[in-house]
Amino acid sequence: MKTKESEEMYLETILLLQKEKPALHAIDIVEELGYAKSSVSHALKLLRMKEYIVIDENDVIAFTPLGRKNAEAVYDRHRVLTELFVRIGASEQMAEDNACRIEHVISADLFALIKEYVKQ
Repeated sequence: MKTKESEEMYLETILLLQKEKPALHAIDIVEELGYAKSSVSHALKLLRMKEYIVIDENDVIAFTPLGRKNAEAVYDRHRVLTELFVRIGASEQMAEDNACRIEHVISADLFALIKEYVKQ
């Protein structure tokens, strides 16, 4: 996991999977993303080092407060951007695909403007 985009993708994936599976394990992430176990294991190690997640004695993955905050911020960007793109005429799939790419590079200032606009 070399990029901020990868880190954020894992955080968002964990957040969404935890809604379905409160006792989330690495294999759940492997199955969701279709990545190799070794890749997911490496990413989880890096997320633990950054103190975004903890993994208990039963291998259950949980967010730290910092990790949850970051994951929710990524998901918020994704939801708001998707909504904006659908409103301006994009298909749901096009909106989702582009939101996934843009959510990782958009500036905080521009996102704040978009979020305010979408609220109206």
